[in-house]
Amino acid sequence: MGQRWGLRVMIGTFPCRTAKSPGSDPRGSRRPLLAFVHESSKMNRSPLPHDPLPFGARLPRVVVAPPGPASKALAARLSRTEARTVTWLSPEFPVFWTDARGANVRDADGNEYLDLNGAFGVAVAGHAHPRITEVIRRQAGRLAHGMGDIHPPRVKVELLERLAELAPWGPADTRILLANSGSEAVEAALKTALLATGRPGIVAFEGAYHGLTLGALASTFRDHFRGPFRERLYPGVGFVPFPDTMEDGESGAQAALEALEQALDDGEERGHPVGTVLLEPIQGRGGVRVPPPGFLREVARRARRRGALVLFDEIYTGLGRTGTLFALEAEGVVPDLLCIGKALGGGLPLSACMGPAAVMDAWPPSTGEAIHTSTFLGHPLACAAALAFLDVLEEEGLVERAQAMGETLVTQMAEALADIPGIRGIRGRGMFQGIVVGGPGWPEGVGGREVMLAALRRGLIVLPAGARGEVVELSPPLTLTTGQLEAAVEGLAEAVKEVALREST
Repeated sequence: MGQRWGLRVMIGTFPCRTAKSPGSDPRGSRRPLLAFVHESSKMNRSPLPHDPLPFGARLPRVVVAPPGPASKALAARLSRTEARTVTWLSPEFPVFWTDARGANVRDADGNEYLDLNGAFGVAVAGHAHPRITEVIRRQAGRLAHGMGDIHPPRVKVELLERLAELAPWGPADTRILLANSGSEAVEAALKTALLATGRPGIVAFEGAYHGLTLGALASTFRDHFRGPFRERLYPGVGFVPFPDTMEDGESGAQAALEALEQALDDGEERGHPVGTVLLEPIQGRGGVRVPPPGFLREVARRARRRGALVLFDEIYTGLGRTGTLFALEAEGVVPDLLCIGKALGGGLPLSACMGPAAVMDAWPPSTGEAIHTSTFLGHPLACAAALAFLDVLEEEGLVERAQAMGETLVTQMAEALADIPGIRGIRGRGMFQGIVVGGPGWPEGVGGREVMLAALRRGLIVLPAGARGEVVELSPPLTLTTGQLEAAVEGLAEAVKEVALREST
């Protein structure tokens, strides 16, 4: 009695499919994917052999089944202070983070995970990139806060100039409004479109997610978000289908375009003439849905013909995620307004609404009392971090890496999932991919959430997406190593298989 006990079990020794990796053994190799340790409540935090890889480049390492006692204790404390609508608390979820670097996250119990969600897609350059954190440290020692629209920090000017160089309209013609979140950037763009066109109506798309502030929420499709606040939402928003290449094809695109024409007509008839057509080039929370080729160009053509501006929400897809700087480049279409965010701040809150002068100059000049601003507008820490992030993005070739690694991810993931029933497919672009479940042989009422929990137990962080949670969304850091990619593929395949088999018995 009272004897300490410990059982170390190496779980998940899977054949790595590395045949398509240059220089790899085409027969594959075997390696331990995950390590689990079960011990007493006084847990020894270092029972495993030392991992020679630095934190940030490591494989998953689970030392206590998540969520462990420390995370559970933090959940109990959180439940006593945070409004209950924010964090989902259950016996299986969440874990509480304490450290993150590269593609690794460590929780309060010492478990180390692979973050395959990139913290909602923010960590394009990885968590706590040393160049970015050093710039933040230096900036904090010089100027931690400015005065927004009154006495701006110099670093804001430098960032605006840099963003203008990257914008599709060219540096001389680009004008920018900075903001602190994706929702705020969308709000700024919606205001801009109204000023530029004088037409208040909006057409958005089924499955769209543009944020949860009231203006952006009116254009977000899912009733789970809209329902409680319907009476406060602008009524002049119409929704049309968003075609997915995998599921709808060209016929779906044509039907969506016809619905767009009808929505433009309806806006006129209802007294809400449409001045904005708002869409994501690839839907994110809607399920990583990629429209058929040519669809975005045709949307832009039809919208402009009717006097509406085209607003691309690239909060998730922008800045390298899809293998090009902006997802719009794959279609060769330039919008009238562009929203970016998430990755922009290098981990700090920052976003932007961008457009050509002909549109953005619809805003009146400031006379000392700006009609669109905020206390933290152009925050110097975020601006400095953004400049460092853009340097890393370019100098480390992360955009090109997203394209190449995305192809490898899809190839290896498709092979690993080939024998599992109920997989409808993998869709996306670059390092923005979704595993779609729910096909024949998949158990009823089960989807991405169950896979998320099974993956968490294996040290992998993913999130569900899609209207029914039928998609496992992947948006990992672009700094993911080859070994981490292989571990992610093997672990995800095991998680998907566990759910498919467990739930069907």
